Amino acid sequence: MVDLVHELISETAARMPDTEALVYQRSQMSYATLAKAIEKTAGGFCDLGLGRYERLAVYLEKCLETVTALFGAAAAGGVFVPINPLLKPEQVVYILSDCNVRILVTSVERLKLLADVLPQCHDLHAVVVIGLAEELPIISGLNIISWDAMCSAAAFSKQPHSIDSDMAAILYTSGSSGKPKGVVLSHRNLVVGAKSVSQYLENKPDDRILSVLPLSFDYGLSQLTTAFYTGATNVLMNYLLPGDIIRRVEEENISGLAAVPPLWIQLAQLNWNKVKSLRYITNSGGTLPGTTLGLLRSALPDTKIFLMYGLTEAFRSTFLPPEAVDQRPDSMGKAIPNAEVLVLREDGTHCAPGEPGELVHRGSLVSMGYWNDAQRTATCFKPLPSCQPGLTVPELAVWSGDTVRMDEAGYLYFMGRRDEMIKTSGYRVSPTEVEEIIYATGYVEEAVAIGVPHPILGQAIVVVATLREGITPDADVLLTACKRRLPAYMLPGLIDIREANLPRNPNGKIDRKQLAHELQQTFMETS
Repeated sequence: MVDLVHELISETAARMPDTEALVYQRSQMSYATLAKAIEKTAGGFCDLGLGRYERLAVYLEKCLETVTALFGAAAAGGVFVPINPLLKPEQVVYILSDCNVRILVTSVERLKLLADVLPQCHDLHAVVVIGLAEELPIISGLNIISWDAMCSAAAFSKQPHSIDSDMAAILYTSGSSGKPKGVVLSHRNLVVGAKSVSQYLENKPDDRILSVLPLSFDYGLSQLTTAFYTGATNVLMNYLLPGDIIRRVEEENISGLAAVPPLWIQLAQLNWNKVKSLRYITNSGGTLPGTTLGLLRSALPDTKIFLMYGLTEAFRSTFLPPEAVDQRPDSMGKAIPNAEVLVLREDGTHCAPGEPGELVHRGSLVSMGYWNDAQRTATCFKPLPSCQPGLTVPELAVWSGDTVRMDEAGYLYFMGRRDEMIKTSGYRVSPTEVEEIIYATGYVEEAVAIGVPHPILGQAIVVVATLREGITPDADVLLTACKRRLPAYMLPGLIDIREANLPRNPNGKIDRKQLAHELQQTFMETS
């Protein structure tokens, strides 16, 4: 019986110790070796002073140490915080400060990039570095130790007692107010999620799952937990080009591959003729275009395709079984095992079939809320009208903000988002976060970031701005400022500088809907 997320590995190691757990480049780790490495790492983190519920961040590309650090933090009684390796120092330091990270695990190269900003993180006291010890920089106030030194000196002390309702991880996702928000996941959330997903994907120990998505993304982290739950092998990959993924699938006899729509759009254009091992592929993070779905089905006729919908606040909500893809290719499917998905009106009553309403997710996958943010938590995590008479303690569910409809057979269809978040390249991007970078240049009077439909990205980011009096920079100046402070997936595809004031709605706010309508055609013509 697995209750804690790191026990996914130790329990599997007890049953099949010699089975391959991880592959990275030319290195492999069996489940027994991985379990011992996690135990050793947990001891090292405890020796560095990581206390129960304290946060440990990992800012690395995918590698063996990344996985060991994440699960080692959980085994030590701490809370792991995977940070997207694409983020820039300013965004990294925000996350470290926001959730009061105590220990950071990173590489020599990344530590050098962070050296000037880490002193702003007053709770941070130790940095564990992957790389050569002689290259370690000195940063005042921080204990900087190499990974090898920490592991070799670790004491095998008794680990703190944890239960399944304890915090296990914080995953940061863009917030509507501009700053990323930390979604707090319990051990139960992660373990139940692994069980549910592996159940409908029918994962088995002989599966080989290729991990190409960031582990800071719940969809990416799921590739690890589902593999470990079933005793499958996870192959870690930091790809440069889509063609590299297909070659890796062929070389490693990959049976399971997960990606987001922009990546599938690129992969669908390539040659899959030599690939014979893929049992299934999955899509989440946005709707897969029908043409792309058709290309993939033609290229992989013996591969099952699972179309899914999820949100970090509830991990995963729905999936469309492969046998239903032909009849309902535009559907999100139905609830995953051990979850219930409702379509509700604003007053909490159930919508009739075909009636648009808000997607509400209930069950043990509902996360623990947003880190240190009671206001936003209360907006998204709200009580359900009691469906179990006699209960006096209210049940909290996730109110997604997404508008969906349900047909007579119970299948769900996505209709739109209620908020202004931009969904691009599989990421949710806050318009405010992009706008703040534009305003920080000091050049603009007003700026608004908008998502417009894009055939590959899902949505492209377009910025409309008016300049301050006497300022005459071109759009390239603003784009350069964005490149310095934003990761590539958050960069505007177009910056439209206007002389006239931006349109307003009756409340005096910038009319984003009107601008989006205007920009859709303009962007298509210029892209």
